[in-house]
Amino acid sequence: MSRNAVETVMGAVVLVVAAVFLFFAYTTSQVQALGGTEYTARFDRVDGIRDGSDVRISGIKVGSVIQQTLDPKTFFAVLRISVDPKIQLPVDTVASITSSGLLGDKYLSLEPGNEDQVIKPGGRIDHTQSPMNLENMIGQYIFGQTGKKPDGSAQPGDGANAPALKP
Repeated sequence: MSRNAVETVMGAVVLVVAAVFLFFAYTTSQVQALGGTEYTARFDRVDGIRDGSDVRISGIKVGSVIQQTLDPKTFFAVLRISVDPKIQLPVDTVASITSSGLLGDKYLSLEPGNEDQVIKPGGRIDHTQSPMNLENMIGQYIFGQTGKKPDGSAQPGDGANAPALKP
């Protein structure tokens, strides 16, 4: 009988600790719905970005990624983002995908420009920069800038045999 009581008390303690942990995790995270201004941005690639990823200006979270889709005609990745309505983005704003460290989480960084004209709500950020691909950079370092292996043969996927794409 005493063993059941001890197991019951220990189970209750585990449940209380789990509840405290969940409460702490929820209150310290920045999970909040921003009813902000929506913009779109088009990228070649959006590696590491997902719905809910941060949108930051100068390292401060000002919004989040709402949706990511693929444009079926151009095959560009289209991000729909929400930004704090108090922030008005100039038309020369640059959107780039960066990470918070070498192996950190990716986020969308906005760098506002100096233009007086602002992007209208629902408008598009025209200046974008896709994330750096670590594997490609390492391959370029190892095999040099030519895209060829040390024996002179072409690197797979370097586009040497691919037809040129029209803009």
